Amino acid sequence: MSLEESAPPLVETISSGLEPLALIIRAEYDEPGIRFFTPPTFSQQVACMKHPPGHTIAPHVHNFLFRQVMYTQEVLIIRRGRMKVNLFSSEREFIASRILESGDLILLCGGGHSFEMLEETSMIEVKQGPYAGEEDKTRFATRETDNDSR
Repeated sequence: MSLEESAPPLVETISSGLEPLALIIRAEYDEPGIRFFTPPTFSQQVACMKHPPGHTIAPHVHNFLFRQVMYTQEVLIIRRGRMKVNLFSSEREFIASRILESGDLILLCGGGHSFEMLEETSMIEVKQGPYAGEEDKTRFATRETDNDSR
């Protein structure tokens, strides 16, 4: 099997210099215990949890805590389908593309991004709110892709 045909890593961080752009967790990741993939400085935290039968998590509530979010980070969970994500630095330079499939998760944590659906795709998006509409993003044209209609 050539490198191009090898399976992608189960957990991958993509950066531009020191700027983290994306964290991808593939559907096949299934390790026991709790693993946080994001540093405590991120405004969006992502962890995987796998517990055996009989394990309990004590009842709890989350306390009211003031947080200030200066930059939107978003998580996409691919429910069904297949899509290509293009990642860009904050300077709008193309960095990398990845194919996401059913069950994969991506945290878009910096820079820019665009998407191309390779087949009908259903996904869940989780990000800080409230959504500010057009004030929330700046669109830009690139050579790699220019058809982001969202």
